Amino acid sequence: MTVWNRSTAKSEQMLAAHPDKVKVATTPKELAENSDIIVSVLVDGSTFDAVAFGDDGLLNGLAANKGYVDVSTVEAETSLRICGEITAKGAAYLAAPVSGSKGPAETGTLIFMTAGDKALHDAALPLLEIMGKLTVYLGEIKNAANMKIVVNMIMGTMMESFAEGIKLAEASGLSGDDLLAVLNNGAMANPMFALKGPGMLKDSYPTAFPLKHQLKDMRFAVELAKEKGVAVPAAESARGKYEAGLEAGLGDEDFSAVKKC
Repeated sequence: MTVWNRSTAKSEQMLAAHPDKVKVATTPKELAENSDIIVSVLVDGSTFDAVAFGDDGLLNGLAANKGYVDVSTVEAETSLRICGEITAKGAAYLAAPVSGSKGPAETGTLIFMTAGDKALHDAALPLLEIMGKLTVYLGEIKNAANMKIVVNMIMGTMMESFAEGIKLAEASGLSGDDLLAVLNNGAMANPMFALKGPGMLKDSYPTAFPLKHQLKDMRFAVELAKEKGVAVPAAESARGKYEAGLEAGLGDEDFSAVKKC
């Protein structure tokens, strides 16, 4: 396996952990030249452009026998644009955004929402099954981006409501631990509340999914809702809280730090 990262130290850490299995590329072009399937995790379209273009860019290493699996969370329009750049080089493109952050990535329990080239999906499936516990193929490329945006809109809105509930319970003199016990044993029980709740009670927010990225997805969701003519007042309100969090300097903290707003 060949790896490359914009932060070189991260690639070197993987090499040190797996010296007999990993080769570190010096450029994105070298990575693409040495890979049949490239799995890319980049934050947005502009980051793709920075990695893809130029003499040492990813695009110059692509060819007709290669596949590009894009795990980024971007709007459907950006996904289609990236697809155009990849397929213009003769390579295949698969959109594959994930549900899950640092913990699921480390334990191989991500959920992949894939769309695009079905043959590449089938070829990449053994890799996705190592990294994730579920892969859903959704057809057209735009469907993967839109599904991811909808999922993260629900997650962000739930987290903001959860944070409000904790603050209201604390202000009312109620035990936060009792609140979590009630939630975790009732109809609203879910892994996110169980995972994030104890830290939120202690005002501890180790970053698994940065607040700035949750805000990005909330913005995408509100724009998608406007495009489709769907009212999403709860998501719009939650977006405002994440905006406040970014303005307060919480962008690099976990998105559960919205409780501070």
